[in-house]
Amino acid sequence: MATTENRPRPEPGHTDQGSVRVDSWIWSVRLAKTRSAAATACRGGHVRINDERAKPAQHVRVGDEVRVRQGERERIVVVKRLLSKRVGAPVAVECYVDNSPPPPPRVEAPAPAGLRDRGAGRPTKRERRQLDRLRGQ
Repeated sequence: MATTENRPRPEPGHTDQGSVRVDSWIWSVRLAKTRSAAATACRGGHVRINDERAKPAQHVRVGDEVRVRQGERERIVVVKRLLSKRVGAPVAVECYVDNSPPPPPRVEAPAPAGLRDRGAGRPTKRERRQLDRLRGQ
């Protein structure tokens, strides 16, 4: 009789199948917040597998290049391992190779003109005239 003690335990969410649905995989590796958001992205043409538009039920295999457009940024990842269930971020990062270009640097917007500090009270007549000149009124 075989014992289960000697068998290696599979990693959480890891699947031995040859392929997994693309919407499920995108959600599993945390490229989408929800599975329905991943499916919507697929239907909207924001997901490509090997440079071909992907439908939500299309299968992804190890070695496939998946491109996911998220707002202004495009994530380019190569599938390293298949997952069927959502896993923690440290495990998810090990399941793909990220070939995405670095995100553009954040530009801080200048503070809007004419804002007063909270609790500074009502502007004086002189301050109000200065604000009007600043605003071009």
